[in-house]
Amino acid sequence: MIEQSIGLGLVLSLIFSEIFGLAAGGMVVPGYLALTLHRPEKVIATILISLATYGLVKFLSNFMFIYGRRRTVLTILVSFVFGAISRSFFTWHLDGFHIEIHAIGFVIPGLIAIWMERQGVTATLSTMITVSVLVRLVLMIVSGGKV
Repeated sequence: MIEQSIGLGLVLSLIFSEIFGLAAGGMVVPGYLALTLHRPEKVIATILISLATYGLVKFLSNFMFIYGRRRTVLTILVSFVFGAISRSFFTWHLDGFHIEIHAIGFVIPGLIAIWMERQGVTATLSTMITVSVLVRLVLMIVSGGKV
C-alpha cells in the first residue's frame, strides 16, 4: 500500500503544482501523510515539528548566512533532531497502553518546513492536507476501504 500511496501522492502533488502553483510540502509528503491520517496525533506532531523547524531556521538566519544547500541540509537536520527528541520524550507506557506522539518519519517534517519557507505556512499546510486527504480517498476507493 505504501508504494501506491507515494505514487499517487506524487501524481496528485504534480497536478496541484501545475494547476494551482502550490507544492504539497514536498512531493512524497502527501503519500506518507495519507497513510497516517487515522493517527491524528502523528499528523499534528509532524506539523508542530515542521513549524518548530521553520521557526528555528528562520531565527538562525538572522545571525548566519543560510542559503541554498546549507538551508536545505540545516532544515532537514533540525527536523531530524526534533523528531528524535519527540521519539525519546513523548512515548509512554501506562497500564498496558502504549502512547507515542511523534512525527511521521525523520525527513518529512523537514521537507514540510522547507516548503513553508518557500511558499508560506498557510499555503503549504492547506495544500498538503488537501492532497493527503485526496490520496487517502482514492486509496480507499481503489482498495475497497482497506487502507
